[in-house]
Amino acid sequence: MTDSPYAALIGRSERTTEHLSVSLAKRIAATLGESAPASGQTLPALWHWAFFQPAMEEEGLGNDGHPAHSSLLPAIQNRNRMWAGGRVEFLEALRVGVEATRITTVLKIEEKSGRTGSLLFATLRHDYVQDGRLAIREEQDIVYREPTPPRLASGEALPLAGWQESITPTPVLLFRYSAVTFNSHRIHYDWPYVTETEGYPGPVVHGPLIATLNLRAFCRANPQARVRHFEYRGIRPLISPHPFIVGGRLYAPGRAELWAGNEAGVAQRAELTFD
Repeated sequence: MTDSPYAALIGRSERTTEHLSVSLAKRIAATLGESAPASGQTLPALWHWAFFQPAMEEEGLGNDGHPAHSSLLPAIQNRNRMWAGGRVEFLEALRVGVEATRITTVLKIEEKSGRTGSLLFATLRHDYVQDGRLAIREEQDIVYREPTPPRLASGEALPLAGWQESITPTPVLLFRYSAVTFNSHRIHYDWPYVTETEGYPGPVVHGPLIATLNLRAFCRANPQARVRHFEYRGIRPLISPHPFIVGGRLYAPGRAELWAGNEAGVAQRAELTFD
């Protein structure tokens, strides 16, 4: 790793402290069609992604809407950035209306070759601390890929589900999720950009939104379960407003596999452990 041009970034970290506001929790709830937690109550699983986002001015954004420069991630020109997947360990529940801190550390940055060309993978670890205790430990995988036609079908049919829900990713849902997560990536809302520059047939559904809806479907189908570890991986994009399915099945005691997709095949896979 010492020969890598990104070696100096490995181990670099930054700390962000934020009040987990009731107001933002209400906006997330309205976006997802859920009841809002009150002050002191538990923040639902994966809603923490709406917090700790940098308040970057527009002048600091690149052409794709992402921040053009970061103290942690490399400045990559002429590549498309995607949230590829990650792993989330739930140790304690975060509580709404209470201050919390996220400590982000660069774990690795490496170049790989794939079917679509050269890929640069970056993995960040996020430690979420509240009241001096580690509540969530997360690893987030980000990929920078060379501009290529997007893969719109996986050829992998949806498995037989023990539970499933149908989702219609309307433009309003995508806009509001971008708003509550302060995500200005243009593939989620800018029709000319996403179709003409990045070559998608329409706005792309956020990978974190798919993961959130997928985990929510599990929790609805298994209300007594306490999720301990959640691992998810994007396979291909889902496009608004085309409906898709989130579903899954139990395959062993305390273990489940989840997926999201439609008639074009699986788009995201996940596995979780629970008590």
